[in-house]
Amino acid sequence: MKSLLVVAALALSALPAAAQERAEWSLAIHGGAGVIERGQLSPEQDAAYRAALDQALDVGAEILANGGSSLDAVEAVIHVLEDDPLFNAGRGAVFTADGRIEHDAAIMDGPTLRAGAVAGLTRTRHPISAARTVMEKSPHVFLIGAGAETFARDQGLEEVDPSYFFTERRWQGLVRQLEREGRPVPPRPEGAPPPPEASAALVAPPLDERKFGTVGVVALDRQGRLAAGTSTGGMSGKRWGRVGDVPVIGAGTYASNAEGCAVSATGSGEYFIRATVARDICHRTSAGAGVQAAAEAEIADVGSIGGDGGVIVMGSDGTPAFAMNTSGMYRGRVSATSPAWVAIYADE
Repeated sequence: MKSLLVVAALALSALPAAAQERAEWSLAIHGGAGVIERGQLSPEQDAAYRAALDQALDVGAEILANGGSSLDAVEAVIHVLEDDPLFNAGRGAVFTADGRIEHDAAIMDGPTLRAGAVAGLTRTRHPISAARTVMEKSPHVFLIGAGAETFARDQGLEEVDPSYFFTERRWQGLVRQLEREGRPVPPRPEGAPPPPEASAALVAPPLDERKFGTVGVVALDRQGRLAAGTSTGGMSGKRWGRVGDVPVIGAGTYASNAEGCAVSATGSGEYFIRATVARDICHRTSAGAGVQAAAEAEIADVGSIGGDGGVIVMGSDGTPAFAMNTSGMYRGRVSATSPAWVAIYADE
């Protein structure tokens, strides 16, 4: 575990010097961390993930370069990732044990400490927008289930039939998981397309679904405002209305200009909640730690209690940091002083 953290730190230290300079604006993203090892992805799959990350960075960079807010950049970039079935958020979300898709999301504004979060959404196309609307249009921070869905609908957010979120890859991943665990397989969801005729065509990517496909963004805009946002489909095969760290402010998502950092996490949510990962990283930066050191120290603490995953962190000077104790994390960064850079494996 320690060696993976060292590798991640070395990879960041190898970035061009310009990436370490103060930036007028800066953006970092992740698409989930976990068991992502060289050889698992075909060249085509590797290229597809990198292209998706590049596309997301382009969207955020355009907003920030043109003077847009960090909140707008965070929301827009997460829209891109929520619409991409490669990631466990929005259209690529995993299924619960009873064959449903339930989305969680959170967003936070660094200057004001305003925050919004939602859990258990099934019809709102962009959960991150629901979270932002909770922050801006309600007196609350966290809404769940049917109430959150009703609120999003009342605010005019786009709704879709749950079948919109169905992907064969995620469904077959659930079927394999439940069969392996000796649990019953639910009926194929209503509105889902018929299963492919050839069994070999059921799931194209031979990926280890233990990876955590949460997506997240941290940003600094030209006005010096930090923001963070995270969106996820949660844990494959989850039961009993389980909610992870993503919508828990201070665990999976946090931003504070006063403390000089914004954080989005991805990993084993129960451990990230116990360790209050995102807020603790900001406490470390407030106490004088650099963002990279703060991120690594916190992930080491998560590992010491049995958790795995990763974080992205943005400093108030636009310095991004990435830390993980897994073999990979889909990630990238871009700023006013540094070109776009994306990576998948821990040793990049």
